[in-house]
Amino acid sequence: MTPELARLILAQVCLHACMAGTRMSAPLLALREGYSPAAVGVLLALFALTQVFLALPAGRFADRHGLRRPVSYGVLAAMAGAGAAVAFPVFPVLCLAALLTGGATGVATIALQRHVGRAAGGVLQLRKVFSWLAIGPAISNFVGPFSAGLLIDHAGTSPGSLTGYRAAFFLMALLPLVTWFLVRQTRELPALLAASDGTRPKAWDLLRDPMFRRLMCVNWLLSSCWDVHTFVVPVLGFERGISASVIGTILGAFALAAAAIRLLMPWLAAHLKEWKVLATSMLATALLFGIYPFTRSALGMGMCSVLLGFSLGMVQPMIMSMLHQITPEARHGEALGLRLMAINASSVLMPMLFGSAGALVGIAGVFWATGAVVGLGSRLAWLLRDSIAAAPHGKTPG
Repeated sequence: MTPELARLILAQVCLHACMAGTRMSAPLLALREGYSPAAVGVLLALFALTQVFLALPAGRFADRHGLRRPVSYGVLAAMAGAGAAVAFPVFPVLCLAALLTGGATGVATIALQRHVGRAAGGVLQLRKVFSWLAIGPAISNFVGPFSAGLLIDHAGTSPGSLTGYRAAFFLMALLPLVTWFLVRQTRELPALLAASDGTRPKAWDLLRDPMFRRLMCVNWLLSSCWDVHTFVVPVLGFERGISASVIGTILGAFALAAAAIRLLMPWLAAHLKEWKVLATSMLATALLFGIYPFTRSALGMGMCSVLLGFSLGMVQPMIMSMLHQITPEARHGEALGLRLMAINASSVLMPMLFGSAGALVGIAGVFWATGAVVGLGSRLAWLLRDSIAAAPHGKTPG
């Protein structure tokens, strides 16, 4: 890992931790103020909603302006959102904070991923740098909520006081400043212009490429599995009579396993093929989803959770590597924007779908149905094996 990549990973951690800490603190404050679980659900959805609409424009903006300018706007938006919650910790402002911090994270993430992908030299380097970069969100999903929780419990006169919440939001507002100080030292890469016949290319034109469509479908299926696990495990654990702390430990084991496999991947990059990893992950996930509802104990659920973390944790670096190989270099930002838009649209809509499906077929049925779809969809990952040899746009093997 180069010093520049380490700085960018730390920059990503700080900005993402701002969003993650706010995403934990805002719902807790809303519940403390007496708002219903339905209102809290809407509040949580807002963190992803902004990214659905901003992802594509943010990708185009990054293609035109590089790294520092999009990140600077993201830093300002994140600071404004968390800072507003410090000054006015009321539900409408918490909703605004959700929109601003969520959108800021999406904009900055696209610019960072685009820069890192362009700076990589060859396919092997792509696999390595995206494996390293994927560790950032895993770290920030621990740092943000953990630090916010400590302040909520200990910064005020009593645990859970309004002063504690304000202190948590204040720390979240400061974290993006670190992001800017780290990114401002990064050298911008030369601008690229897409080949054009005089008409402005449309982002949706990228979907005409069969390989890009397959890659997006694979990405969406595996991202939905992540959402299924996050949504269904607490319900399944409640049905099994498992305590909240143990359910949290099961979900934490999943996150730690995903981070652990990403730590190993840079060292294994020379032996990995993107399509093989994706196909293996889909088949393994389908199998584990079939087994999960039969586990009756916390230990059994925890073991399935760890194995799922290994399986799904491998996905993002391989998706990012392949995306940069099969799309035109001058349009990497647009491609990343389309991907992020699809993922966040899924995060907004899928929990509602899972809830409705669970009421009809039961929670076990949600696991089995999702596993069946992912297992059948593994053929899409298998068909991606021809994409690298035929890729005219991206990095050459190296």
